[in-house]
Amino acid sequence: MIVVLGSINLDLGFAVPHLPGPGETVLGSGSTATPGGKGANQALAAARDGARVAFIGAVGRDAFAGPALALMAEAGVDLAGIVESDLPTGLAAIAVDPRGRNQILVASGANAAVEATQLEDDLDGQTLLLQMEIPALEVARAIERGRAARARVILNLAPALPMPEALLRRLDLLVANEVEIATLAPGTPVDAARAVRDRFGIDVVVTLGGDGAAAFLRDGRGWRGAALPIAPVDTTAAGDTFVGVLAAALDRGAAMREALRRASVAAGITCLRRGAQAAMPAAAEIDAALPGLELPAPLV
Repeated sequence: MIVVLGSINLDLGFAVPHLPGPGETVLGSGSTATPGGKGANQALAAARDGARVAFIGAVGRDAFAGPALALMAEAGVDLAGIVESDLPTGLAAIAVDPRGRNQILVASGANAAVEATQLEDDLDGQTLLLQMEIPALEVARAIERGRAARARVILNLAPALPMPEALLRRLDLLVANEVEIATLAPGTPVDAARAVRDRFGIDVVVTLGGDGAAAFLRDGRGWRGAALPIAPVDTTAAGDTFVGVLAAALDRGAAMREALRRASVAAGITCLRRGAQAAMPAAAEIDAALPGLELPAPLV
């Protein structure tokens, strides 16, 4: 089972002819209001890939809470661990240009009220999935709780915020993109991921956008995989889809090499649709697309 402690937002999406610069107003052609938040996105991606998922988080006592939770509820995610806060439900504003690139602003709201104490004590054998859109102190406490309870602890370092080295060493798996991994080590993203693995003695996955992803395991093995060959429409939730499906595959016992390919395929499918959670594929769609991507190649 996967337990996600993380953020819940309602995403306000805007289709724009180009991404705005400082002080610039850009008139868009349309807008949407859909569920989002990195924690909720990853929980839904894992659930749609067939994992049993429980979500722990917070929403406000407002009209945004119901829509923000709707797709997780529909997918069968256990929402009993969500509390109501006096703070408003988290909101995100997402601008997407015709090339699928995006800019995102987030108002944390109730996500700032999430606490690690909301986690159940019995996490033995479960996968605890964390991100950085709730208070960093609560992420740190959750890592310690997960480690003490013998859970597999996965941290998606997104957004990239400072994390004590001692806590990084407590992880089982760190997932980061090219920008995030650069906050931990210099060099190319692949070299930085290898260096982080060597320094902290943990498994590391770095996502490389259209160039795929790479994984380095603490036992010395590594793989580099390509991305699904597509023309992206919207990359908004690709990273969260990757993390959620990677966690789902690992939780059900897949080897990292196979999990890396599956997550890359799922992320690619997501890029073919607009939106965040609404764009995430079901397990059958991922299965059907797997033959279109070779298994990652070994790295030294």
